[in-house]
Amino acid sequence: MADDNKLVAQSRTVFGKGAARRIRATGKIPAVIYGHGTEPQHVTLPGHEVSLILRKANAVFDLDINGKSQLALVKDVQKDPVKQIIEHIDLVIVRKGEKVTIDIPIHVIGEAAPGTQVLQDANTLSIEAEATNIPERLTVDIEGLGEGTQIHASDVTLPEGSTLISDPDVLVVGITGATEADLGESEVEAETEGAAGAEGETTPAGDGASDEAPAADAE
Repeated sequence: MADDNKLVAQSRTVFGKGAARRIRATGKIPAVIYGHGTEPQHVTLPGHEVSLILRKANAVFDLDINGKSQLALVKDVQKDPVKQIIEHIDLVIVRKGEKVTIDIPIHVIGEAAPGTQVLQDANTLSIEAEATNIPERLTVDIEGLGEGTQIHASDVTLPEGSTLISDPDVLVVGITGATEADLGESEVEAETEGAAGAEGETTPAGDGASDEAPAADAE
């Protein structure tokens, strides 16, 4: 586990909304740790460091609680709906070598073949992985893939030691032919202008015929 996941947590015995507000006012975050049949532990975490770690999905904290090391997986993060400030964190105790079931985000990279449209049907996959080796994301490479290609859960490469929990037949990415609606505005405009230009080419001939008629009458 990376050293940047190490945090010093302070035990707390004062609870309630008022106490939580006072904790956040000092730049810290109230949290609770539970699991493995233990009594819930109420702690205070350093706000800035926590915010940096939470940029990664499924973060595991390596906590120092009163000099004792404790690994904890982020279970839930409660934020203010307007200010998006972290108000509280729920953590679950994990142990080295222990496996956990977790939903991992899917990241699609690359460009499919020209004239195709990429449809991502699944945004996450459930896998079982070691608590200390949880991947931040699963990568699906679609570079050069053509129309009709389908990538299912069973086709996604998992980190070593991980097991797929989701249905293997779940469609993750499908590649279809692009429709007219998928054309860029510039392409549509170019086609429209081209059609208008073709129609305009017949107009001068018609005008010329009508201009010649009065000349014949004048003679």
